[in-house]
Amino acid sequence: MLAAALLAGAGTMSAEAAKGSFEAGKGKFLLNGEKFVVKAAELHYPRIPRPYWKHRIELCKALGMNTVCLYVFWNAHEPRPDAYDFTGQNDLREFVKLCDAEGMKVILRPGPYVCAEWEMGGLPWWLLKKKDISLRDDDPYFIERVDKFQKAVAEQVGDLTIASGGPIIMVQVENEYGAYGTDKPYVATIRDMLRRNFGNEVTLFQCDWASNFLNNGLDDLIWTMNFGTGANIDEQFAKLKEVRPESPLMCSEFWSGWFDKWGANHETRRADDMIAGIDEMLSKDISFSLYMTHGGTNWGHWAGANSPGFAPDVTSYDYDAPISESGQTTEKYWALRRTLAKYYEGKKLPKVPAAIKPMAIAPFTFSEYAPLWENLPEAKHDTELRTMEDYDQGFGSIVYGTTLPQLEAGATLTIDEAHDFAQVFVDGNYVGKLDRRNGERELTLPQCKSGARLDILVEAMGRINFGRAIKDYKGIVGKVTITTERDGYEWSASPTHWEVRNLEDRYDTYTAMNYRPIAEAQVVDGRLPRGCYRAHFTVKKPQDTFLNFATWGKGLVYVNGHAMGRIWEIGPQQTLYMPGCWLRKGDNEIVVLDVVGPREARCEGLKEPLLDQLLVKKRATHREPGQTLNLAGEQPIIEAELQPGNGWQTVKWGRAVRGRYVCIEAVDAIDGGDEASIAEMYFIDERGKRLSREPWTVTYADSENTDGVNRSADKTFDLQESTYWQTAVGVPYPHAIVIDLGSTRSLTGFECLPRMETGAPGAVKRVRIYVKGEAFAM
Repeated sequence: MLAAALLAGAGTMSAEAAKGSFEAGKGKFLLNGEKFVVKAAELHYPRIPRPYWKHRIELCKALGMNTVCLYVFWNAHEPRPDAYDFTGQNDLREFVKLCDAEGMKVILRPGPYVCAEWEMGGLPWWLLKKKDISLRDDDPYFIERVDKFQKAVAEQVGDLTIASGGPIIMVQVENEYGAYGTDKPYVATIRDMLRRNFGNEVTLFQCDWASNFLNNGLDDLIWTMNFGTGANIDEQFAKLKEVRPESPLMCSEFWSGWFDKWGANHETRRADDMIAGIDEMLSKDISFSLYMTHGGTNWGHWAGANSPGFAPDVTSYDYDAPISESGQTTEKYWALRRTLAKYYEGKKLPKVPAAIKPMAIAPFTFSEYAPLWENLPEAKHDTELRTMEDYDQGFGSIVYGTTLPQLEAGATLTIDEAHDFAQVFVDGNYVGKLDRRNGERELTLPQCKSGARLDILVEAMGRINFGRAIKDYKGIVGKVTITTERDGYEWSASPTHWEVRNLEDRYDTYTAMNYRPIAEAQVVDGRLPRGCYRAHFTVKKPQDTFLNFATWGKGLVYVNGHAMGRIWEIGPQQTLYMPGCWLRKGDNEIVVLDVVGPREARCEGLKEPLLDQLLVKKRATHREPGQTLNLAGEQPIIEAELQPGNGWQTVKWGRAVRGRYVCIEAVDAIDGGDEASIAEMYFIDERGKRLSREPWTVTYADSENTDGVNRSADKTFDLQESTYWQTAVGVPYPHAIVIDLGSTRSLTGFECLPRMETGAPGAVKRVRIYVKGEAFAM
């Protein structure tokens, strides 16, 4: 027995000696026949430097966790069709074995879709080369590729399930499919695939939200719920207990914090709310996985983007988690550890491993640069606009060039659509930018001679990772139109001859450029030229640090060949986490691509990260200074009273009303206070179906709390039930939001979801709905 235990500790126990079982018993999980409450820490091995894997697992164990929950990112493991990579940073098997060596069980979440604020939700970009592909359904090509990938995953860790003597106790089928659609046959296809690849003895489960889990729930799978800090836990499990009274309960994603987006406030969540929720769940023998326990970093170009609209995520995936991005123990960590100690079966918690201390690096300047325009690759010639994917490019930037006719000043250039950040140049001179985040599609051209050169530099950011918009092509995905007035008439045309240059995001792309001394660089409008910059800095003893890019514009960073991530001056993130294990004693190389141009080409290493310095200039709210909605003379189509409590509420007016603009006027609150809050909302069409919210925009909100938090009105349709619109403190009722649906639609009803917390703080009592074909008066 002692020998077997020693072998297990080393992760090498024979399958025959260690065969076990994990299953759903009556109201509880059973591990080898004994009650087992899952206390899982969500960790993602590609987001953690491999030399630090063991350290992060030990931190989770010392916290009081007994399981590690992890996603498998398809696009990281199969960057090209049939070219699988399970080495180095992608060594899934080694990570699972390290968990086993630390005595931690494992929950495997192989997708194929994972969300995780990761590029395209984990789906490979090359799927989009097949234009007619349908993602996350029974499209034959999609299923064929998923099956191949799942077989490759099973080849890596299929023998590490508990039935074979390994640590993997459960495998997840798909991921939060209810937020995408209703398609039980597709979910069943993924289930059957996993059974073929992992065997019939593996325990399978599916996760969803309390509001939609029945839409795709399969009878032979365990059902788990996902919800966030502060949620009313009994309410979240109420429906599950009703339909499966003897099912063990588990929150498979209990959100400890939230992710950050470029141009928005740094996200935090209260530690006491998180701890109270975990304490309550454990007191009721409810299992959980803390998402995230340690978030890590979206290295290189792996950060995704949220939808509706386009909201790209920052490089840091700190998530305000108990273990910080760089592996530091936070106040949340120590407070949570004290609570989890109560549920450690009377034993003493393991010792917390020593912290990896960060260092400062003295400021250094960049010595050379490679101008972008002088280092573009050879052009391809085309008669129509195509996306990056059409040119077999997954990541980076693309330049579309053409010639212009003679134009008087004031012609309009329309790009429909540029994904994601387009800069326009005429004869090499910068004209303006179109930022997809802001829905920008038009700009005014200067006077142009016949034959003037038009160049459009488009930088791709992360593909959308949530909702139906994950089919997210990069480059120019629509058309380019030039509109002007000629002889008193409107004239428009679209160029038909293009020169296309593909700038792949790869280290060797940037290092192969022709560099020159930075002393030759000319400053224009306060910026150095667009292009690549290179420097060397010296480290006496490699340690973690945070490289400060506050003086830079927008782009990507490589250090010693490692893709460190994106930078963007708008914030909130200004530094990049630099693991000491990737630094060298002595000389280190840093290469920065800046597509905007730095204000100063310098850097330094800080001991603390800068994650909350928001420099964006656009207004944070959907209301111009002094602007007031005028509803005088307007008649609501309905006035209704909502009920107290959590859960979805529906208001129907019994007839179809057509319009494009909808005003939701909150008259008063259920608790009698000033605050109004709505987590999510939908409108119902004449068929009784929910309208797609992809084209929606907020045109007005009388009050939004954006003072250090992100509780703007667009949170009412961001597909996230744990985020919400909240009015500013001290602003009295009534409150109003105006939504532009994007086109004229027929509406028959309204659905809204209050906040998840007990008592639904800020829940609206009386609501009036107005619908108009034209914009409301202001």
